Amino acid sequence: MGAYQTFDPAIASALDWWADAGVDVLVDDAVRDWFAAPAARAPAVAAPAPASPTALPASIEAFAAWRTGPDAPEAGWSGVSLAASGPMDARVMVLIDCPEREDGDAGALLSGAAGRLFDRMLAAIGLSRGAVHLAAVCARRPAAGRMPREFEARLGEVARHLVELAAPERLLLLGEATSRAILAADRAAVRGRLQPFNHKAGQTQVVASHHPRLLLERPALKAESWRDLQLLMGPGA
Repeated sequence: MGAYQTFDPAIASALDWWADAGVDVLVDDAVRDWFAAPAARAPAVAAPAPASPTALPASIEAFAAWRTGPDAPEAGWSGVSLAASGPMDARVMVLIDCPEREDGDAGALLSGAAGRLFDRMLAAIGLSRGAVHLAAVCARRPAAGRMPREFEARLGEVARHLVELAAPERLLLLGEATSRAILAADRAAVRGRLQPFNHKAGQTQVVASHHPRLLLERPALKAESWRDLQLLMGPGA
């Protein structure tokens, strides 16, 4: 072909118009019937709603069996589930956030250094493990050692259900996550005074305090913890 090519001016003008319009490729190789009715669209199918959580057992005995079974919220976590201990009808209930690292091997809550300090705390107010109902918001220890935020709502619901079933006169909350689970508030916001927890069986007076593991790390907080224990066992306890 020569260096110069001859174009029909009409064709060249049409090509320039389509280029200005942004059309630089063929849309479809097949002939299209532009007057055909559009094909009917299939109706949209709604996504299935999330399954509702399993209903919580109505008796404390059934709850105790369910709490360490396959339907518990944290049943899929690694490790073992640790059951609550002490009388189910105890006047004083103690709730912690989750098992300590040593608890899995011992098969019981608060079995290590934090547990030994906890025993001394109870003895200081005339109590022992055999006299209190000790339970954890998380029956299994989380991988990071603290309650995952995405589980807090459900585990809080489970913990509040336990308090309602046990209906203790006094409840001691040890740890930040425990306070949020039961009182929906940080420990610092509710420390220093009795907090009422209403349920079907009446009302439980709640005291939020420091976890023994924090007291081991920061012994200066033991004075605050002692005041909380005195509040727990104050008039009417």
